[in-house]
Amino acid sequence: MVTFKIGDKVEVLDEAIKGHVLSISNNTVAIETTDGFKMEYEPSQLVKIQGELKVTNFEVAKVKQQKDAPKKKKNVIVKAKERNAPKMEVDLHIHQLTNSTRGMSSFDMLNLQLDTAKRQIEFAIRKRIQKVVFIHGVGEGVLKEELVYLFKRYENIKYYDAEYKKYGLGATEIYIYQNS
Repeated sequence: MVTFKIGDKVEVLDEAIKGHVLSISNNTVAIETTDGFKMEYEPSQLVKIQGELKVTNFEVAKVKQQKDAPKKKKNVIVKAKERNAPKMEVDLHIHQLTNSTRGMSSFDMLNLQLDTAKRQIEFAIRKRIQKVVFIHGVGEGVLKEELVYLFKRYENIKYYDAEYKKYGLGATEIYIYQNS
């Protein structure tokens, strides 16, 4: 069990509250939040903050640059019969992937959606399915951006917005170039 001292920086579990320890008595730790409020918690509800991670703008820009670096794409000629190949649809709405989101953070849900997308891409490549539509919804666009990043990691995939008439703005279609 973590022991606290007066002045320790702490964070409250399951709440977005930070502060520092004012006093400790029996089974209660009194903290002053960063907003200046005095609150009391049990020691098991608090986590000691060792130090905060600092990242410079230069480091952020460097990572973004690496993430967006284009990969070499091979020129592939699309045969006429391939244009009309049937599509596979993958619905990435979270309620389609799990029975309950209870206890899942946004990060967990996004990772489940991305893992599903990656599994489906690998399946389509193995089964030589050329067109896959990922239905991601409109929302804030976080899932769509992460999908684009995932698609860029494959040399043999071209991605574009899916048919507007059928899917609206909430879907992205990929075309997988097959090696004969």
